[in-house]
Amino acid sequence: MSSPQVCAGAALQCSFGGAPGTLNVLPANRTMVGGVPAATVADAIPIVNITPFALCQSPANPTVIAATAAKLGVFTPMPCVPATPSPWIPGGAPTVLIGSMPALNAQGMLVCMWGGVITVAQPGQMTTLVA
Repeated sequence: MSSPQVCAGAALQCSFGGAPGTLNVLPANRTMVGGVPAATVADAIPIVNITPFALCQSPANPTVIAATAAKLGVFTPMPCVPATPSPWIPGGAPTVLIGSMPALNAQGMLVCMWGGVITVAQPGQMTTLVA
């Protein structure tokens, strides 16, 4: 099954995020799709690749726990700082390599340490498919 290749500027959504984030892809691999850098599963570095999702609503996030405790138990979302310790999980068996890493397709997902699941809401382009 083919899925669009994800590229720089893709819209991302976290299951605990308050707003969409953006995928930044550095042009290190020199592979372009739709005129912008193509993403790989390694493009998962917080802040560098994964921008914040406004307010984090995860009850496992230490800043949310502290803010909620300070408000005497009233749940208090806090600013998101993505915590993604591992690469993207490819959507299907990757068959295309960019450099030495599998290409990221729109079915990929990324797990945050605070329990959120980050998915691709819009891949940044719709013409190039990755098997």
